[in-house]
Amino acid sequence: MIDKTKIIDTVCERLKKLPLGHYIDLKTYKRNRTVIIVKVDEKKLLVIEDGYFKDRFLIKSDKLKKLLKILLKKEFPRSKKIRLYVMGKFVDEEALNRIRKII
Repeated sequence: MIDKTKIIDTVCERLKKLPLGHYIDLKTYKRNRTVIIVKVDEKKLLVIEDGYFKDRFLIKSDKLKKLLKILLKKEFPRSKKIRLYVMGKFVDEEALNRIRKII
């Protein structure tokens, strides 16, 4: 669990170390809303929003901070802490249909 004020910097640090094709999963405490960030290549990222809104963004890596700031306000408006998971290879169906633990 990472503080919401530090999550953008933490995600950027982890993405630098992340191998191509792998992804980072951001979730609320209850795990009912998620933002997935896939490292497509060194300059491109796929951001998948799955919560209040469902959307996909293919962006350049330098635009990530601005997009994350917007998505955090939409998907995690009242959250103080956010779960961050560094995951393996991104397989579209598997990542989006992952069974979530109910709290």
